Amino acid sequence: MGAAAYKGAETTGFQSPAQDHVEAVPDLADLLELRRPQRYAVRVKGEGLRKRGIHGGDILVVNTDAEPRSGKVCVAFLHGDVVLAILTERDGQWWLEPSNDTPQPVSDETGVWAMIAALVRTDV
Repeated sequence: MGAAAYKGAETTGFQSPAQDHVEAVPDLADLLELRRPQRYAVRVKGEGLRKRGIHGGDILVVNTDAEPRSGKVCVAFLHGDVVLAILTERDGQWWLEPSNDTPQPVSDETGVWAMIAALVRTDV
């Protein structure tokens, strides 16, 4: 007579006391509204806005349909480059403040593409 193989039908023990408090896995696409056509996820390169809490490798959810707001971070076109900059309004003029350049007025050569809506950090 050999040893019986374990089949799992005779498992002993008890249910987890946390079983009633388990939440469903969150759907990040729903939470971040990534299915809306004007929302995009972009990955940050560089550490220029680290003082604003944005690190290289972070994923930013941007909204191309959002209203510009002074003091907020945006994705902008600046002399042919795509940069992150702080958007400010002074005396009725909008300005882009990139981390590694002097402030530039928003003009025909510069522009705001999207405002930052959320940040996802995968490496903490």
